[in-house]
Amino acid sequence: QVQLVESGGGLVQAGGSLRLSCVSSGNIFTYTTMGWYRQAPGKQRELVAELTRDGSTNYADSVKGRTTISRNNVKNTMYLQMNSLKPEDTAVYYCRAYRVGGIVFWGQGTQVTVSS
Repeated sequence: QVQLVESGGGLVQAGGSLRLSCVSSGNIFTYTTMGWYRQAPGKQRELVAELTRDGSTNYADSVKGRTTISRNNVKNTMYLQMNSLKPEDTAVYYCRAYRVGGIVFWGQGTQVTVSS
């Protein structure tokens, strides 16, 4: 069983920055896609950013230009750098990894709270 562990969340004022990390117990090269999702109270979980094995990226419109997804294959770690944070970014952020064959792994999430 693969484990994904997120960290880096916390309380930050609007305009500030956070760097979230997701450490995988497995080799991240085995994942076809990794990504960050978030879920705010009363809302459905939504995609924030994703990164494919070949290096392609995709970002939600709400975070484009102020968010960067990256990975370090040696450390088996994926990152989400978020700048110019807004109160509407407040949510639990989840790490997701996908393997072909319908196998999906989720982390437990890390809380990000942005105050105005």
